[in-house]
Amino acid sequence: MDWLITPGIVVTLAGIGLLIWCIYQVWNAKRTGADDETLRNVLQSVVPWNLAAMGISAVGLMMVVVGLLL
Repeated sequence: MDWLITPGIVVTLAGIGLLIWCIYQVWNAKRTGADDETLRNVLQSVVPWNLAAMGISAVGLMMVVVGLLL
């Protein structure tokens, strides 16, 4: 089932890349010494992306596991 494993790996890596982007956004906001309101706005804008990244990674891992089991 290579046709399911390889895209699963790509999807998982895309999700991990998006997670790294989310971490960078929050880290950059904290590093610049933003005030509480700005930091809260950054966190509120990153949370949906973070949830999407977790979902994308989970779907990719499911694709890899199903491909391995079949």
